[in-house]
Amino acid sequence: MATQNYKAWSVVASSTIAFTVCFMAWMMFAVIGIPIKLNLGLNETQFGILVALPVLTGSLIRLPLGMWTDRFGGRIVLFILMLSTVLPIWMISRATEFWHFLLTGLFVGVAGGSFTVGIAYCARWFPKQRQGLAMGIFGAGNTGAAVNKLVAPTIVVAFGWAMVPQVYAVIMLVTAVLFWCFSYTDADHASAATHVSVREQLAVLKDPTVWRYSQYYSIVFGGYVALALWMTKYYIAEYGFDLQLAALLAAGFSIPGGLLRAIGGWFADKYGAHTVTWWVLWVSLVCLFFLSYPQTDLIVQTVGGPKTFHFGLDPVMFTILMFTMGIAFAIGKASVFKYISDDYPHNIGVVSGVVGLAGGLGGFILPIMFGLLVDLTGVRSSAFMLMFGVVWVSLMWMYFAEVRPLGAARAARFPEPVHFSQ
Repeated sequence: MATQNYKAWSVVASSTIAFTVCFMAWMMFAVIGIPIKLNLGLNETQFGILVALPVLTGSLIRLPLGMWTDRFGGRIVLFILMLSTVLPIWMISRATEFWHFLLTGLFVGVAGGSFTVGIAYCARWFPKQRQGLAMGIFGAGNTGAAVNKLVAPTIVVAFGWAMVPQVYAVIMLVTAVLFWCFSYTDADHASAATHVSVREQLAVLKDPTVWRYSQYYSIVFGGYVALALWMTKYYIAEYGFDLQLAALLAAGFSIPGGLLRAIGGWFADKYGAHTVTWWVLWVSLVCLFFLSYPQTDLIVQTVGGPKTFHFGLDPVMFTILMFTMGIAFAIGKASVFKYISDDYPHNIGVVSGVVGLAGGLGGFILPIMFGLLVDLTGVRSSAFMLMFGVVWVSLMWMYFAEVRPLGAARAARFPEPVHFSQ
């Protein structure tokens, strides 16, 4: 008979694989959206809506999924969720009009809700001091965005974009069956929540701390999703790369944004969620400062005549900065959920649903804003200017809500010694 420790790690492994496949499907339009844009003649704003619409569904459904996970357990909820996406994914290959893609994208977006289910499901199998690591390992399923960028372009080049959703639908079905075979049910995880009413579960919506965590997550996850959707096209438009090379370089941001989440969980367990999140936001701010600067030619009138100076990031420096920010986002995604497991151990599902909803909405709104800004200004780096402002606001909120109170508490606990003059 399987031990509890074996069951716990089997749940983490099977859930992580399931989440990776769900994330692949959720991010599918980041690659196939480019040939679809060309075929339908879409502008930047329409492209932003196309790639972001699945994120909307995956965001809005996170709260009810978190509540259902608390009430019924994560295994059955995640299994049904995966099966519900198989047909919509396949139907994308039959779409011909813009509204066809939007409609099917809404249903495929349900796959994005898998995170809220899995994070609560995995956390409950571990003691508090190891939950950060467990959630971080599960969250590494975000690498599905990178897997999508590596797999989908190859399929597009070889067979055309319509083959991608067909392949993904088969993968989703097989993964759902394997997940059910290798995961376990623990009735005790849901029994504590079965007597809790919906009103009591939704009471967390009145908690300002939950909304502060939601703001942090809208950056480290929402920003990650938005940029994962946007970067392939950005490389093509900004540097003139083809689809395969652009997707490969864009994976340089997506891979650390997923794989290193487990390390972020370990850091959060060791150093605390507050300290880790604070430095994540600062690193992100510095990266976004340089990424925001547009390609610029400066003409200076000198005694020898006009001289032109060019300022702007080349592809190498751009990729290094994106890679660095991907690492920061990965660590931050884990540290934010460490906050949740520390502060809300008995209703992780519903709180993670609220925070995940906010993060997902960030991933939905930002790509549309990116497209609008490019259409309005003609400056591609305006996407990073927008994110720089969002991170700055979050840092200020964190400073006034956490840093200053902590400093005041420390000063009250350890007052300065009084020195008497002689």
